[in-house]
Amino acid sequence: MERTLTIIKPDAVAAGHIGDIIKIFESNQLTIKAARLVSLTKKEAEGFYAVHRGKGFFDSLTSFMSSGPALPMVLEGDDAIARLRKLMGATNPANAEEGTIRKLYAQDIEHNAVHGSDATETAAFEIAYFFPGIDLA
Repeated sequence: MERTLTIIKPDAVAAGHIGDIIKIFESNQLTIKAARLVSLTKKEAEGFYAVHRGKGFFDSLTSFMSSGPALPMVLEGDDAIARLRKLMGATNPANAEEGTIRKLYAQDIEHNAVHGSDATETAAFEIAYFFPGIDLA
């Protein structure tokens, strides 16, 4: 079993898509091990996305991620990272496959509904960022 982090981003939360997105996770054998609704400060968003500091989209990304409530979750399942990434679809929803979360619920490349860890090491960092000291049974 593998764990990964996903975030239902502020655009999808505001549009009322939490339940729809969770249903996709669960119907694809990804089990929710932890979840919490958060309202990130700009500084917290900058800490989470520090790997992108210096890139042209950093300020707008962190402003967006601190613009309203978001729902980080730890998902568990066989090949959870790769399976989640496939379910999410391409970062740009215009390029995402039909039926993927981003094709269904994203507005554009920045307001793209969900985040997902891209590797084991990234997942470990991201899970610890949102769920520090939590024993994930």
